[in-house]
Amino acid sequence: MPAHPNPIRVGIVGVGNWARHGHLRVLNLLPQYRLQAVYSENRERAQAAAAQYQIAEVADSLDALVNNPDVDLVVVANTAPQHEQTVRAAIGAGKDVYCEWPLTTTTADSAKLLRLANAAGVRHIVGLQRRHAPHNRYLQDLLREGYVGNLRSARLHVSMNDFQAMRSQALRWTAAEENFSSVIAIYAGHFLDMLFTATGWPVSVSGLMVSQFPQVTLKETGELLASTAPDQLVLSGLLADGAVVSAHIEGGKRNGSGVQIDLTGDQGDLRISNTSAFGEEGDDYEIQGAHGDNLPLQPLPVPASYQRLPASTLPSAVLELAELYYAYAEDRAEGTRVAATFEEALRLHGLLDAAKTDGQTLLD
Repeated sequence: MPAHPNPIRVGIVGVGNWARHGHLRVLNLLPQYRLQAVYSENRERAQAAAAQYQIAEVADSLDALVNNPDVDLVVVANTAPQHEQTVRAAIGAGKDVYCEWPLTTTTADSAKLLRLANAAGVRHIVGLQRRHAPHNRYLQDLLREGYVGNLRSARLHVSMNDFQAMRSQALRWTAAEENFSSVIAIYAGHFLDMLFTATGWPVSVSGLMVSQFPQVTLKETGELLASTAPDQLVLSGLLADGAVVSAHIEGGKRNGSGVQIDLTGDQGDLRISNTSAFGEEGDDYEIQGAHGDNLPLQPLPVPASYQRLPASTLPSAVLELAELYYAYAEDRAEGTRVAATFEEALRLHGLLDAAKTDGQTLLD
């Protein structure tokens, strides 16, 4: 595919696992973007990324990257505890900013960043990419067009093998609750946003969060870490139209993990499933449905019209990320606001706060 005549020039901060596995490959795939600069506290990693992805500049500091006149969009892909400072620097430089979810480690800090970004007049994007994936856009249309009739209930179950008592060094930062980087913060955030973008958001929720792995062992070194971060969430709530919702997110499931969403209406049913909560190559979502009464669920393939990315062999989780970048490029070109923003991040922070209080908390 030919290069875009006026690509969005990207400066990326952080070259950890997800930056290398996801962001760099996506930005290299989409012709709407050009990787212009990279910064990491580990300069060798930044240099290696620059060499592999033909990034023109390796910045000497965060300030140098955000103030680079050849950078249009700052991508914040370092760890969650670093997000607030990095996003604040990008906003201060007057740059559009993309930040991975979670936006920050606290609701209050995320609210401050939203106010700063709006006051500065910069576009802001948060990494809640699953809402933009082809299967979820198709699901949104099926519900909007009345496939199930009036929605009566929504049930979500998400589990993954990761986040057990034995973890890799790469997941070290997930053990401390204050880092807001647990399986609940990350996976519950992504999947609840995906679900509620399709069904509408709850007006009240109650929840239970527990930690069943109070001690974490790092595989590579045997180091023991105290863990206070939750690894299970059970949530129930009520949607604005009266439908009930239930969700269960659990880390450390040894076998049979994955995703299943069941949507029940007064005229039909839908089921969305995947054997993986992350998504490697071939881990694609399947939608099944039945419109009528007492009928078997039948496959509902996602129509080809929902596919809009260049051909590639990238894993499904990475292609979901590409969809978010595609939406942002369209927003810039058309003056729209489709890509998930800091507003969505703050709403999700509020939802998880409400679930944690274990009370019927009304949401704005």
